[in-house]
Amino acid sequence: MDGAKLRELGLDELQEKYRQYKEELFNLRFQNAIGQLKNTSRIRDVRKTIARVLTITGEKTRAMENSAGRR
Repeated sequence: MDGAKLRELGLDELQEKYRQYKEELFNLRFQNAIGQLKNTSRIRDVRKTIARVLTITGEKTRAMENSAGRR
């Protein structure tokens, strides 16, 4: 999922996406460990997507804190 689509989501939705991607990463690592994973590059893609989700979550959280602090 690209950054533009992630930025459209709310904080709750981002947290749910984070949970889903962490679960997928766990499953991919498990499949890789037992030799069932054919496309190992998917692990890298999921890790990068998790990083995007965390980055955007942090940006949104800081933006909310700054707007609340200025009032």
